[in-house]
Amino acid sequence: MADFILVTHILFVVFVVAALPAIWVGAHNRRAWARSAALRGVHLAAILIVALESLLGIVCPLTEWESLLRGERPELGFIQRALRELLYWDLPGWIFTVIYCGFALLVIWTWLRIPPQRRG
Repeated sequence: MADFILVTHILFVVFVVAALPAIWVGAHNRRAWARSAALRGVHLAAILIVALESLLGIVCPLTEWESLLRGERPELGFIQRALRELLYWDLPGWIFTVIYCGFALLVIWTWLRIPPQRRG
């Protein structure tokens, strides 16, 4: 179950990070999905939650659940180890807060610059 949470966490991060340049490229190429209110709303909410958790000093629930399920078991397979190294960096927490908040501001700027449109 811990591996499932790890993969879910990585997919969440990939969505938050990759959706922004995808939106820019999609908008540039006049793709309707790039202005989808649903996609854009979920994307904005996702990064705002991450930034708010960081500002409030709240540990991500996915990180907590994975840690609880793993206990202190240091044995990880190759893929689990590689995914964890990709996701968890050994840097001071304030650096992540700055990154998350800066990325959230970039997503908000994109929302204003390339506003979503409702269908219909």
